[in-house]
Amino acid sequence: MHRDLPAPACCTASVPPAGGGFRVVLINPYELGRQSFAIAEASAWFKRAGMEVICLDLALEKLSPEALAGAGAVAIHLGMHTATRLALEILPRLRAWAPAAALAAFGLYAPVNEALLRELGVEAVFGGESEPDLVRWAQAVRGGSRGAVGRVHTGRIEFLPPDRSGLPPLSRYAQLVLPDGSRRGAGFVETTRGCKHLCRHCPVVPVYEGRFRAVPLPVVMADIEQQVAMGAQHISFTDHDFLNGPGHALKVVRAMKARFPGLSFDATIKVEHLVRHAALLPELAAAGCAFVISAVESLDDAVLGYLAKNHTRADFLRAVALMREAGLPLAPTWVAFHPWTTLEGYLDLLATLVALRLVEAVEALMQAGAEEVYAAATHGVYVGPALERIAKSPVKEVAATDTCPPKDAPKLKTLTVAPLFAEAIWRIHRGESVSSLFT
Repeated sequence: MHRDLPAPACCTASVPPAGGGFRVVLINPYELGRQSFAIAEASAWFKRAGMEVICLDLALEKLSPEALAGAGAVAIHLGMHTATRLALEILPRLRAWAPAAALAAFGLYAPVNEALLRELGVEAVFGGESEPDLVRWAQAVRGGSRGAVGRVHTGRIEFLPPDRSGLPPLSRYAQLVLPDGSRRGAGFVETTRGCKHLCRHCPVVPVYEGRFRAVPLPVVMADIEQQVAMGAQHISFTDHDFLNGPGHALKVVRAMKARFPGLSFDATIKVEHLVRHAALLPELAAAGCAFVISAVESLDDAVLGYLAKNHTRADFLRAVALMREAGLPLAPTWVAFHPWTTLEGYLDLLATLVALRLVEAVEALMQAGAEEVYAAATHGVYVGPALERIAKSPVKEVAATDTCPPKDAPKLKTLTVAPLFAEAIWRIHRGESVSSLFT
């Protein structure tokens, strides 16, 4: 795999005039319920090069021979681990249903899985800012040039307004659910790609190696405007860290507020940046920020050091206080189970979340008009005074699986996973698909 080198010789065809009739199928296996920026941006590039583009979002649409009919090239976006696992399942069908089409994979998980992908028939593997390489590859395929090519490119490229016309409507994707039960249609926008940080557990790092690229403000605003026209009332900024470039982020927020004053938004921001750029938090709140996601991961300073998160437990506690001062809800995410997990550390995490009132949302929902509140958990650990708190809370019912020994207490409901686990084990033994159990 080449990194930031000139494009491979077999992929240097010039841009032909429109109307060539070459069909490219872009496939997105999975992306957390979002409408994909990566697919929409690639679509814009292929269409500018005069190619016909078909977009398939397998979270909402079914892969079929008809969808692949006439395809000269198929490119699969591997932006997540789950997407990659799903792609491995569909590659044999792609080869059977579109035997003449050249296959490419692009996105964060493509370069790190290059060897496996090539074994399954993928000819081209691209990472980073891959749109120019994708177009050159498709041009070469159209001209009769086939072969194994690949490159990771993190240099600057031109960004085009994403072409979302071939994707399912926004109404079919994830929506913002408000405390009163009402919903707001959500749009999904990237203002940057990559990340300037080097967290050791992050899939961005092997590709971008501490670099990020800003999407120009006019392109960001054009994308926001088209999604508002499609019904978006809320924008989810899907950057790996919205404050990688705080100046750029503020320009986006201010322009969006001026153009669409009623539009709310959310963003992902590192603990480090919440503390360092605390002065920006009140402006984000005033501009309509509904909440901020932050990958805290752990409260153990040793584990945070192993992960190179560049924040401490004390920094997280400071971030919680700063967010509350600014009136911004914080939605922390955690890697609760890892090679260094201990029972003491897990109990400390749960106790800290309770002490910080980061789990006491039931009362707020009831005050906002919810008639009944139900809770769900994967593992019903129920440590310490958990059962007593559940009994005293307004929550109607707490459902959890039986991965932990079930407890007999009021309001608890246990859902068995035994048949599912048994079927998964049997399918693995027979070499059959496991992912199909969850589709």
